[in-house]
Amino acid sequence: MGRSSIEALHQAGHDVVGLVRTDEHAARLAATGAQPWKGDLYDRPTLTAGMKGCDAVANLATKVPVGSSALRPGSFKAMDRIRLHGSRVVADAARRADVGRIVQQSLSFIYADHGDDWIDERSAVDVSRASEPVVVGEDNVRAFADQGGVAISLRFGLITGEDANTAWLFRRAAAGRSIGLGEELSWMHVVHPDDIGTAVVHALVAPGGHYNVGSEPVHRCDYVDTIARAAGRTSGRFLPGWVLRVGGQQLEILTRSHRVSSQLFSDRTGWQPRHPHLTPAWFDELVEA
Repeated sequence: MGRSSIEALHQAGHDVVGLVRTDEHAARLAATGAQPWKGDLYDRPTLTAGMKGCDAVANLATKVPVGSSALRPGSFKAMDRIRLHGSRVVADAARRADVGRIVQQSLSFIYADHGDDWIDERSAVDVSRASEPVVVGEDNVRAFADQGGVAISLRFGLITGEDANTAWLFRRAAAGRSIGLGEELSWMHVVHPDDIGTAVVHALVAPGGHYNVGSEPVHRCDYVDTIARAAGRTSGRFLPGWVLRVGGQQLEILTRSHRVSSQLFSDRTGWQPRHPHLTPAWFDELVEA
């Protein structure tokens, strides 16, 4: 998300300051043309100092466990802390630095299962132990808006492309192993990494609120088969039900049927996904690797 956003922001003519924790990451960030600011997400004074003079803050921080590590007890603890507490620190630092706008990374996973019905921003959410940190993150930036700022929460679909979790699925599919979760004809909301960055750029002019961001919804079976074909297989396979039972609520939110529309964000900002439909081309970098 960060790399995609830096590239899109630069292409749109913006200067970027990026938070880093190590010298190695600072060097990588500087190579992209962004200005590194060394600090920690939970260090309010350092964040405030780094935000001084900025017009907007994009909080894209996350720590998603990769592959089967998501089944380990406590694997989501760091990510939940980022959403529950980190988002509050970021919002408070932005207010202290007189930043006018926050863009908060959120997820469409929080919506309830709506079967074949379309989901928009007015649709009901289903708050579970797994999705609660995402909802709290949105609430933390909403408090920033209550104090006079503009808060945008972008409810992204499942990132699908050149990312660690997709790469893990791709390798499993190439080996002929199962990768699908849930009902085959249920719907998925996905987003290409490139479209994360352009959405952040358009969020800089969006009216305050929460917005869905992603490509056209895809049936779960088509998602699985598309990855499998890109990996050299004729079709994909689904994991057995016991895996979901082991994964509990953390995996349950990944199996909800989400036929999500991003039309409101397009209507209000002019954003359009560069990758509107899932195709095998989304995995070209993984094929080359």
